[in-house]
Amino acid sequence: MALELYLDLFSQPCRSVYIFAKKNNISFDFKKLSLLDGQQYGEDFGKISLIRKVPALRDGDFCLAESVAIMLYLAEKFKTPDFWYPADLRQRARVNEYLSWQHTAIRMHGSKIFWLRVRSPSLICVGAVRLVMSYRHHVLAVLEYPFLSAWRDRVQEAVGKELFDEAHQYILGAQESVKSMDSSKMQVYKPKILRLFM
Repeated sequence: MALELYLDLFSQPCRSVYIFAKKNNISFDFKKLSLLDGQQYGEDFGKISLIRKVPALRDGDFCLAESVAIMLYLAEKFKTPDFWYPADLRQRARVNEYLSWQHTAIRMHGSKIFWLRVRSPSLICVGAVRLVMSYRHHVLAVLEYPFLSAWRDRVQEAVGKELFDEAHQYILGAQESVKSMDSSKMQVYKPKILRLFM
């Protein structure tokens, strides 16, 4: 059985796993799961990921969840170049330090930007608009910082423009796809959005 990666490229952790696997020429079957359609709650996927979140990996009878765990597994199994996950204990500790930190320090704020820019305009109830809009201006202003666009350009250059664009095509077209979504499905995200700002 081929290695399977269960991903929704709307998800930043899924894009990380996807780019890592592609950049390292790791052969895998891409199993697309739609978070917006709730496919992660299906009975079959529950056998792959007990926490019912993507990304998830199945390698034969072995299943694994969480992006960091998946990338470390792939790095070890496929002996990726040392710069991804160094053999040197101290260098590896620095990689682990960053991987442990980024979930709480970057992810939450990145999620706010995504919700403010893409999803919230199409689904938030009128009563919550004032609260979200008070944050929207400040959070989105971060995107204008030159160091962030320079960082994005360096990442794009490191992974290659083609792979970068391929991994991000879903997210870059997200505003348009949200417009065509069934609004009743989107209502399940209202509590999540409000929690980001309270």
